[in-house]
Amino acid sequence: MPTSIITTDDLRDFKMELLDDIKKILTKQASGTLKKYLKSSEVMEMLQISPGTLQNLRINGTLPFSKMGGIIYYDIADIQKVMIKNRVEHIEE
Repeated sequence: MPTSIITTDDLRDFKMELLDDIKKILTKQASGTLKKYLKSSEVMEMLQISPGTLQNLRINGTLPFSKMGGIIYYDIADIQKVMIKNRVEHIEE
């Protein structure tokens, strides 16, 4: 398996992409087009994470969820709180 080196430019690009995604989410929420609850597949697509990562976020208590009829739902407000809580303000170079 090849090894990749992550540079500060890579981290900066990731940060900008993440901020753009958050802005899109907030714009949708402000316009009222965003749902209050999302299914697992919607959360994975929105955050661009794998099913395993989403499961880990549930298991370790990072992301609260509700389960009804075998379907797991996530409150969009909880997702936003987790994103804000884990925001990195400054990257050392």
